[in-house]
Order: sequence, then C-alpha cells, then structure tokens
Amino acid sequence: MPPPATAVASPALRREDLLRVASTLRSLLAAAPYAPPEGSDTSVKSLLSSLLPPPSEPPTGGAGKEAVDLLLFCAAARAASAEAPALHWVPEGLSRAAAAAMEEMATAGGWGGVGEMLVAMMSEAVPPLKDVLKVTGVDANDDTMMIGGVKPPKEHAFVAAHQFRWLLSQINYPKLGDLCWLVIPCALTALDHWSPDVKEQGMISFMHIAKNVKVTELSLYEDAILDACCHNIPADDELWYRVVEVSVLLLTCTQRSNPRSPWYDRVLSEMLGHLERQPLNKERRVAWLTLIGPVLDAMGLFLLAHFRLLFSLFFQWMHADDDRTVLLVLERIHTVVKLTWIRKSPYTSRLVDELVLLYKESATRKSREIMRNHIVEILMLLQKCKGEQFEEAWKKHEADPDLTLLLSRFRQLCTEDGLPEF
Repeated sequence: MPPPATAVASPALRREDLLRVASTLRSLLAAAPYAPPEGSDTSVKSLLSSLLPPPSEPPTGGAGKEAVDLLLFCAAARAASAEAPALHWVPEGLSRAAAAAMEEMATAGGWGGVGEMLVAMMSEAVPPLKDVLKVTGVDANDDTMMIGGVKPPKEHAFVAAHQFRWLLSQINYPKLGDLCWLVIPCALTALDHWSPDVKEQGMISFMHIAKNVKVTELSLYEDAILDACCHNIPADDELWYRVVEVSVLLLTCTQRSNPRSPWYDRVLSEMLGHLERQPLNKERRVAWLTLIGPVLDAMGLFLLAHFRLLFSLFFQWMHADDDRTVLLVLERIHTVVKLTWIRKSPYTSRLVDELVLLYKESATRKSREIMRNHIVEILMLLQKCKGEQFEEAWKKHEADPDLTLLLSRFRQLCTEDGLPEF
C-alpha cells in the first residue's frame, strides 16, 4: 500500500506557470525534423506535443494533470538518445530546454529542486506510464488482444518505458525506498513486455532500484522480481548481457549470503541450461563468464549440484577460438575449484587433461603467457586440494616432451610454496 502523502504535488503549479515554461518547448518541438518510423503511421512528435498544455483550451483534467503531462514531456526529451528507437530524433537543444523547464517548474512550485519535485510528483506520473506498458504488453502480432478495442501503438510503449526509466534514475537512496510500492510494479510490467527495448528499460530500472534501496525494502517483491528475471533468461541475444547483469545483481542483493536459497539454484540452472543450448554463441558465453562471478562466490559448495553442466561448458569453452573466452573460463575454473575443492568429483582427471591440452594449444595464442600462468595456478590448486588423485591424473603427461616448460615452472612454484613436487 502507498504511504500517506507527505508533500504537495502538481497542484502547487499554476496554469500560467505551466504555459510560460511550455512556450519554449513548444517552439523547439515544432522546429524539430521528424519522420514517422518506417511502416508506422504513429507520430511520436504528435504524442509529445499532446503533453504540452494548450494555450487556448481550458484544461480537461485541471492544472494538476497538465503539470504531470509537462513533466512527462520533459522526461521523454531528457531520455532521448541515438539508441532510443522512438526518441532518437529529439534534438539536443530540446533536451537541454527540458532540463531548464524542470528547474523552472520546481522553482514555480516551491520545491527545493528538481529532485524534490520528482519525488512529490512520481505518484501521479508513474501510473499512466504503467497503464501504457500494460495495455501494449501483449505480443505485437496478437491481433486479438483487445476485443472491441483499439490496439495502442507500440511506439507509445517505447516512449513510456524511456520516460519511466529516466524519472526513476533521478531519484536515489534514501528517497527511492519510499517509492518501491510505486516503481517496482511498473518496472515489472516493463520486464513482462514483448518488446526488447521496453524490457531493457525495465532491466536498467531494476539495476538502479537494487543500488538505491535497502534489502528490506525489496523483500516484499523479491520473489516476483527474481521470477521475472528467470522468465527473461531465454531473451534475444541483444538483451542477454542485460539479463545476466540484472539477474546477478538482484539475486545476490536479495539473497545475500544464503546459498541455500532456492533462487540461486533456479537462476543458475536456467542460465546454464540456456547456455548449453547455444554453447558456440560467443557473445552469450563472454557476457555470462564476465558477470557470473558474484553468484559463484555466494553459492560456494552448493555449486557441486551444477558441476555436470558447468564443467561440460567449461571444457568446450577452454578451446574456443577467442582468447577472451579462454581467459575468462580459466578464471572461473579457478574460482570454482577454490570454492569447492571439486569434492567427490569425477572431473579432476578430465580437468587435468584439458588444462594440459590447452597449455599445448596456447603456443600459438597471442595471450599465451597469461593463459599459461592461469593454467599453472589451477594445477597448483588442484595439487593442494586433490593430492594423490591429482598426481595420478598427471602421470600420463609427465613424460610428454611438450610439457618441459610447464614441469619446470610448476616445480619452481612448488619449491617456493613448500609443496611436494610431482
């Protein structure tokens, strides 16, 4: 439930103030070059124009609604970028004017600054954005979604998602925690949308939320949030990095140091299962290997339950064509071995074999020295934790003439660390 209102919101702004602030924005918007998206007859420019208070018409929703609409106009202009599909055409001059307009609105309304004004107006600005996301949130190809109604243009959802993300990004700790009841349902609606662009804005929004609210303030929503993350793991390639990034952050943020949480098992299982279906997809594996570290650290010994898929992927990726994948895999293998000591695992012998093979293959690699240092570090760790099992696995390689340098380096490090030589 929303908390009781503690600040006067949009009614503090008089209509004459809104018209004055909107005057410059109207002129700049009218002058901005615009062409509707190919294959669409929806004008985003007209949509933004409709958010400005009309000079000659009496307001139908009162000055309060006009103030919210003006704020939403400014949010759209400020959220514009070359990457925003519906707002890329917004000129920089209009974006700067929108920033100045919000400063004027805050002053005219008696707020201490734009941030204070946004906190006060969020309860009026977010619901219409959530409504747009909700009614456009079914698949774009589903023509039966609104029986007896008009299907809203998808461009409206694109604009609403960027408006919401921008408004949210302007509110930080501790103020944002008081608005969880308002912003989290809207962010979840964005995550459930069919559009990759809308989904991405929802993910960016959750990244900001996770970094600016207390864990206790997220606790009421954590199951819904993590469930939404799981449902988005099979997302398009363009979203994979964001999906892993937001899932790792929210999982470790909400579950903290509770490796027994079923959410760790579910999220990691979903990710590994998806990677298993596309093991050769370079972008996906690099993103996952880059970002997954905090989850591995948090799970510790509970990673044992995922060894089959983990090592199946590791063994494939160790011999990938690109050096970055190989280096990341070696780092993650070191982490897993260190955390689990690969207890009761049948993978020790196979891992030694794969490391030896990679050591030989690395001779032609640009990053061979870094790779070989990682390999030696993992072998030393295996010797410490597996002892006789490691030495037995090594016997088949000890006479290999191609491993002379590896043997020499390993013996030197063993001597320095006071470990028995193999």
